Formats: sequence, structure tokens, C-alpha cells
Amino acid sequence: MSVIVVGSMAFDAIETPFGKSNKIVGGAATYIAWSASNFTRPVQQISVVGGDFPQEELDMLEARGVQMEGVQIKKDRKSFFWSGRYHMDMNTRDTLETQLNVLGDFEPIVPDSYQGADILMLGNLSPAVQLSVIEQLKKRPKLIVLDTMNFWMDTAMTELEKVLQEVDVLLVNDSEARQLSAQYSLVRAAREIMKMGPKFLVIKKGEHGALLFHGDHVFFAPALPLDEVFDPTGAGDTFAGGFVGYLDSTKDFSFEGMKSAIVIGSAIASFCVEKFGTTRLKELTKSNIDERVQQFVELVNFDIALV
Repeated sequence: MSVIVVGSMAFDAIETPFGKSNKIVGGAATYIAWSASNFTRPVQQISVVGGDFPQEELDMLEARGVQMEGVQIKKDRKSFFWSGRYHMDMNTRDTLETQLNVLGDFEPIVPDSYQGADILMLGNLSPAVQLSVIEQLKKRPKLIVLDTMNFWMDTAMTELEKVLQEVDVLLVNDSEARQLSAQYSLVRAAREIMKMGPKFLVIKKGEHGALLFHGDHVFFAPALPLDEVFDPTGAGDTFAGGFVGYLDSTKDFSFEGMKSAIVIGSAIASFCVEKFGTTRLKELTKSNIDERVQQFVELVNFDIALV
């Protein structure tokens, strides 16, 4: 079993109505790796960091079964940095500062030891970078999962369309699905997007759960109502990590298998928002996850007498 994860490893500085962090470790690939490693190992990381990225963070990930051969370390340069401020609803945010640094000219290299992975998880990066990873693989993975965002739809749509033709599963939020499809109805949006290549579409709706589409089939998984959402940064990437990690552990890539994976991803993401950064993910135990998944089961389980 193995999952290749491609994405950023970075620094974030976050402000929410409930607190403020100094510069902390973040990045899509970081969240995905912490999450996926709960279910499958090795996680084979492809990313780039500067000389300022803490070695102890890399060591902790390696101890979790995350392989770092594909992580480039540019010792004389700085890591990617993002700073943002969340509004009271915790769904909208303002970007205060973005420093691409080493991510600006990142050219991923797939190590020979990564060849033959079962799942490729392409975190949110430029479509050209995502496509270059696919093209470097000598054997197509059993499942290719792609995350993207509205920025690439605005600036690199031609390249994004090429990548979409190569993937099995697309992860986007509801506004991105509407933009990509030019449809307001998410059902119609799903039909249009699946014509572009993906066999499965997952539409993330934050605190309102997630939708799974495949052909004419639709599944909805709720989000767990939480007393407190402290920091939503990385929740979508944590969801993606739980999703692909669980799928790699089961090797069930059917619609039924995807349904279970969405619930697992939602459960892991519900932990991520409870503290700043990756703090909560580092504390998780199997019993924590099992209990949270059971809460999801109870949330949607009901008997009803038809009248």
C-alpha cells in the first residue's frame, strides 16, 4: 500500500475571531500526510521547502511513515508563506499576505522508489505541476485524486482541463464547482464536470458536509456539529488525506467504498478545526477516530414509519 501526496509544505499565520497564531507549519501536503498516515503507510511526499522549514517537523512526519525522498530542500531560500484572517462565519477569509518563495518555481521530481503507488493525491498546486507528476509515473496509479481551486480556473483553465482528463476523482468546494461548470445547481454542475474527465466528484461544503457524485448516483455526508471551530485552515486537505488514506487501506474504489471514505474524511477534518494548524492531528489516536466516526453514524441513523 502506498499513496503519493503532491502539495505544499509551508508556513501559515492565521487570525480568527477566537485567536491568532504566529508563523506555524501548514501547507496542503502537510495536512494530507498527517491525515492519510492514520490509515495507510508509506505516504510518499512530493513537495519543496526552504532552509527555514523545521527539521523536527520533517522528522515527526517520517516517524509516521511519511517518506521524504521527494521533498526538495532549498537551503538558501525560504518556504512558502500564507497569512489570512477569517470572518466570524469561519467560511470566508481574507488573504493578508502570500509569499510563493520556493513554490514559485517548483519542479517536482518523482523518485524511482515512488513508482508503483496505488493512489496519487494531487494537492492544490498549478495544473502544470500536477500534470508533470502524472507524466513522470511509469505506471498509472489505480486512482488519481485532484484538488484545485478557483484561482487556477481564472488563470490556467486550459492546463486545468488537461489535468481533469487524467484524473478519477475531483475535490472542489461548492463555489468552485459552480464556476468550473457554469451551473448553479450542484447536480447539474456535477454532470458537466464529470464530462470533463473525472468519474467521481466530491463537492466539499465546509460545515454543511460533502456531496459525492458518480454517474446518476449521489451521496451526502453531513459535517459533525461542533461546539467550537477554532481554525478551519487545512480542513479540506485533512479531509482529502483521510479520504485517500482510507481508500488505500481498503482498495475499494467503488461508489460504496467512496461513501465510506467521505465519512472518514469528514471525521478527520472535524478534529483539524479544533486547534491551530496541525496541532490536533498530531494528538489523534485510533480510538479518537473510531469514536468520532461512530458519532457520524449516529448523526444520520434513524428509523421512520412511512405513512
